[in-house]
Amino acid sequence: MTETTLPVVPHWINGAEVPATSDRTSPVFDPARGVQTKTLGLANKADIDAAVKAAADAFPAWRDLSLAKRQQIIFRFRELIVERRQELAEIITSEHGKVVSDAAGEVQRGIEVVELATGFPHLIKGGFSENVSTGIDVYSINQPLGVVGIISPFNFPAMVPMWFFPIAIAAGNTVILKPSEKDPSAANWLAALWKEAGLPDGVFNVLHGDKEAVDGLLEAPEVQSISFVGSTPIARYIYENAAKTGKRVQALGGAKNHMLVLPDADLDLVADQAINAGFGSAGERCMAVSVVLAVEPVADELIAKIEERIAKLRIGDGRREPDMGPLVTEAHRDKVASYIDVAAQDGAKVVVDGRGIEVDGDENGFWLGPTLLDAVPTTSRAYTEEIFGPVLSIVRVESFQEGVDLINTGEFGNGTAIFTNDGGAARRFQREIQVGMIGINVPIPVPVGYYSFGGWKNSAFGGSKAYGEQGFAFFTQEKAVTSRWLDPATHGGINLGFPEN
Repeated sequence: MTETTLPVVPHWINGAEVPATSDRTSPVFDPARGVQTKTLGLANKADIDAAVKAAADAFPAWRDLSLAKRQQIIFRFRELIVERRQELAEIITSEHGKVVSDAAGEVQRGIEVVELATGFPHLIKGGFSENVSTGIDVYSINQPLGVVGIISPFNFPAMVPMWFFPIAIAAGNTVILKPSEKDPSAANWLAALWKEAGLPDGVFNVLHGDKEAVDGLLEAPEVQSISFVGSTPIARYIYENAAKTGKRVQALGGAKNHMLVLPDADLDLVADQAINAGFGSAGERCMAVSVVLAVEPVADELIAKIEERIAKLRIGDGRREPDMGPLVTEAHRDKVASYIDVAAQDGAKVVVDGRGIEVDGDENGFWLGPTLLDAVPTTSRAYTEEIFGPVLSIVRVESFQEGVDLINTGEFGNGTAIFTNDGGAARRFQREIQVGMIGINVPIPVPVGYYSFGGWKNSAFGGSKAYGEQGFAFFTQEKAVTSRWLDPATHGGINLGFPEN
């Protein structure tokens, strides 16, 4: 099948599939086979304008729809996605490469936020204070922003959009989702499901594209806010340019997550969790653990346990339910693999090399197996930069404090974890560490849907976290009303008595 005969992924605008009007395209690959399976039409100005107009036109009616009717549609969407989540998981695997069970887990975590959104009337209600001054009441109401933009990454093509759009829609906004060009089909599937659930046309739109689409959303005056997840350089770009046009922005960036292992920790538990957190989804997670800070003398024993577990992992086509699938593209696979050479050149020991491994899949797939590095210098790019792949680095430290200092002086502050049986050490860690999400004997501390997700430092820009109560605050604006109504008993009404001044 030639590129010209491959299926072309359309936009979803105003409740229907709409072919891109530009001549620019991007390939969509099956990472496990290393072959292009679809072509994606990239948005031009006409496509961007059409999506913005559809969302803007749909906003007044959606804003004015009763909370009860909005809630019924969200409940129906939740029912449909629960029924068909396996179908969505298989779509994700076909374009991202992650194991189907991992993709199903991604969908389930997104459903958590949909379920949170079903209870939105309670979460957007205002407050009321009676008689703040004689005869005067003050109350607040929370109203939607209008058209909101969501720009999501390749690594979670369903979950990350679901961090934002259920809350945005529940709060009365209309949405334009710009998914990653690498795995776009999940977004269209979700759009069709919203239509089936009864969502009015134009409330949820999908605009496929690259930087031109991103800039179009940033520049459109109708778009009131931008929600973004991706790398730190792009998060900073989104934040700065959205702020120029007065938009609200929540931009979640990159990470370099550490796991601090104290000498009293259960090393079998640590080894299991280091494998899960370092190599799950091929390490393509902003919450993946990429550095294990081993407080001596545990490093040698821990490395042996991790190496033993790596040897048992099966790498292959995600549809065959291996332990780990391929990376998303050939270019990304090659970039991740290059850090192995960087680490070795800087003096690290390559304990397990994931290059050239045997896989249960097509030889042309974008493969890189689990890689374990020891004694990685903290000056090496392999330590300081986000690798975003299945490369786990061991850094040996002499004390709890040395480990804390390394985490706190780092550029990023997304997630971190401590493994210990010492409650005092764990409590001190959670108080002193300068990171947004903390795990205590939990390697990937992604909060449940009714808390909020987001990091500190260069892992987040804009001051607002995703989902939870902060999500509803982001997608609404508060209006305070000060009200006086004349009392008929003292300021009018019927009085048959003799008139007096």
